[in-house]
Amino acid sequence: MKPASSSHAIIDTPATEAHPTSSVIQLNALNKVYQTGDLKVEALKSVSLQVQQNEFVAVMGSSGSGKSTMMNILGCLDKPSGGEYWLNGRNVAALDDAELASIRNHDIGFVFQTFHLLPRLSALQNVALPLRYADVERREAAAKAKAMLEKVGLGQRVNHLPHELSGGQRQRVAVARALINNPKIILADEPTGNLDSKTSLEIMSLLQELHRQGQTIVLITHEAEIAEFAQRLLIMRDGELLNE
Repeated sequence: MKPASSSHAIIDTPATEAHPTSSVIQLNALNKVYQTGDLKVEALKSVSLQVQQNEFVAVMGSSGSGKSTMMNILGCLDKPSGGEYWLNGRNVAALDDAELASIRNHDIGFVFQTFHLLPRLSALQNVALPLRYADVERREAAAKAKAMLEKVGLGQRVNHLPHELSGGQRQRVAVARALINNPKIILADEPTGNLDSKTSLEIMSLLQELHRQGQTIVLITHEAEIAEFAQRLLIMRDGELLNE
């Protein structure tokens, strides 16, 4: 499977130092340790990374490499054990729960492997949900959700329930939902993991087009052919970002 454009991903070294406000995402010597009794597992080991605005970065690694742990921290779903995480010039460690919730709803759009759609809601209602959480009026939220579904090629499927859609269509709904609040960053965690190769190509081509339109994207994957769609490729192994 090849990307739609002729450009190839460039394996790059993770940045180690920069001013906290110079990038959308900056990690400085980030560590994450899980401990159960006497058992201690270092999931992340001194990870440093910069992501600039309008970059499309892929982090590739095998299961257990630490990439999903890093994604959870990037998405403000988990906290590091040490180091610094700066997001849009703000030190995430200094933010309270309400501020973190606001970031998750407004600044970050999530795309997951398993879609995370509510089964009893239509495609339109699923996409509109973040707007409703943000107290957007119902009619306005529906209009914006319909426009976003049209943007991802599902204008004729707005009233379909998730079980009435194919896997690729469900992932398009998930992408539309991720975009609905105009987030600064899209975090895509194995977005093609449950899709066949043809549908995976379609979803990655969609993400690539969103990047061309100015969207910042961080992609987590274990598949080299998926990582090739990104502008920059980083390798994660045993909790460390490597330059290979």
